[in-house]
Amino acid sequence: MALGSERSASAQSGGSDAQPKDTHSHGEPSHLAAPAGRGVTRTITHTTYYTPIGESVGIITPASLHFMQSHSRLPDIDPAKYSLTIHGMVDRPLMFSLEDLKRLPSVSRIRFLECLGNSSPRRHVSKPGSTPVTVQYTHGIMSCNEWAGVPMSVLLKEVGVKKEASWLVAEGSDGSKYTYSIPLTKANDDVLVAYMQNGEPLRPEQGFPARMFVPGWGANHSVKWLRRIMLVDRPYMTWDQSVHHSVPRADLDSKSRWYNFVWPPKSVITRPSAGQQLRGPGYYEITGLAWSGWGKVRKVDVSVDGGRTWNEAKIQDPVLPMERRRGGAAIPLHRRSGRSSTDARGAESKLGPLRKRPFGAIQRDLPLERDSTLEGSP
Repeated sequence: MALGSERSASAQSGGSDAQPKDTHSHGEPSHLAAPAGRGVTRTITHTTYYTPIGESVGIITPASLHFMQSHSRLPDIDPAKYSLTIHGMVDRPLMFSLEDLKRLPSVSRIRFLECLGNSSPRRHVSKPGSTPVTVQYTHGIMSCNEWAGVPMSVLLKEVGVKKEASWLVAEGSDGSKYTYSIPLTKANDDVLVAYMQNGEPLRPEQGFPARMFVPGWGANHSVKWLRRIMLVDRPYMTWDQSVHHSVPRADLDSKSRWYNFVWPPKSVITRPSAGQQLRGPGYYEITGLAWSGWGKVRKVDVSVDGGRTWNEAKIQDPVLPMERRRGGAAIPLHRRSGRSSTDARGAESKLGPLRKRPFGAIQRDLPLERDSTLEGSP
């Protein structure tokens, strides 16, 4: 009705070329739908937005609900002036504009991304009488998107990597010049310089115009607002890497520190979970997510009695490496068991059982009452 009125007014005024302003060009959710929202915490050094995984269905996180953690001011970068410099131990140091990157061969991959501090034991504790800590805050620094961009291997071929180079150092354009180093073998394997997320340009908080995306490893490796890559012959103990994300090496009496790389198998119950209400005794579908940096999740078991008995969850297709899998199991919950915690335990990969889950400064045991199985990356 309003559109018709605008057209009538335009015709009456003689403005045949005038068009009503399109306020929905990017799409709008229904005003009748209950919107899911990100939670947020702020400290002196961090601002963190949490994905509402307890309310999600499927595996893809909308870009607007993707988790975000910032260590400093977010840059405002004009894409027309953006450039990525690759130098160091290379034959031809080059500078790439955003348009240069888009002209090169591109790929897209559905992959999870998880902050190294996700699932910290500190987030699991509720004070007596307080509102329960929901799964959004305990496990919500993790999301899964379709990422698209240029394989790092393509860019490295363009510059010609010298044979003595074995690592690269990536630097962002944020206020702290966030810097991280990764092995060259990983960079040539599956790392992307991503400029698209779920079919649209990266959002500013996700690294617009371009970021490094390192599949299967902690999100701390995926440098946002990527501005510079330097090829080097050794790992660099950058400030961000050594202070925030390294762990003591027990084999050296904890006198030396090293990094965490591949994300271990992991799972979480998203429904029912803390803070959610059940209507009463009966059958409920217990649903959750499972993921691993090692490869494809093939099987997940679910327990509602602390691991005494287990039920195999039905895992949804498709089966893709390094994306999160959604699964569920219909299980009767009685009054007593309905109040107890539920667990989805993982897992064992082809590289052997993983019974430690390193989390940077946060390191704790991951008990395995029963092993699930994972298939390694193809």
